[in-house]
Amino acid sequence: MITMKDIVREGNPILNKVAEEVPLPASASDKETLEEMLQYLKNSQDEEVSSKYGLRPGVGLAAPQIGLSKRMIAVHFDDLDDKHYSYGLFNPKIVSHSVEKAYLSSGEGCLSVDREIPGYVPRYARITVKAVDLDGNEVKLRLRGYAAIVFQHEIDHLNGVMFYDYINPENPFEAPENAKPIE
Repeated sequence: MITMKDIVREGNPILNKVAEEVPLPASASDKETLEEMLQYLKNSQDEEVSSKYGLRPGVGLAAPQIGLSKRMIAVHFDDLDDKHYSYGLFNPKIVSHSVEKAYLSSGEGCLSVDREIPGYVPRYARITVKAVDLDGNEVKLRLRGYAAIVFQHEIDHLNGVMFYDYINPENPFEAPENAKPIE
């Protein structure tokens, strides 16, 4: 079971590295790791389990955050339209995106970052992601709003990019150009 002690914190060089593609079909051990990552998210959102094990709630987790430089992400959340997303994905790739941007008005957080980092993080408002799921199926997801932001945050981890790299250092709360806030 993955717990907070397994989560790599900022400052660890693995978080700034581009992760390796996962050879497909995925090995049993890569599948097991990805299933454990997804289980962490489910556990972290369960009040009883999260308080018992001291888990910080998360909606997404990328393999570099548990010290593995592999292109694997897990997401588990409901977006603002109550659509449920629960995926373990190998080699996710953004294949297209909107010109329009969006940002979370509350800012973003990260399981690998133990401090508050205030500011707006500009993201694409809509993206299309291609990946391979835990069952070995190719999936193509058209995402918008909150869901698009979560996926971009996790895919950035695979490219060695942290959410705060996007925050305007001079004016963290300046609304990004051509961007709408998501409450």
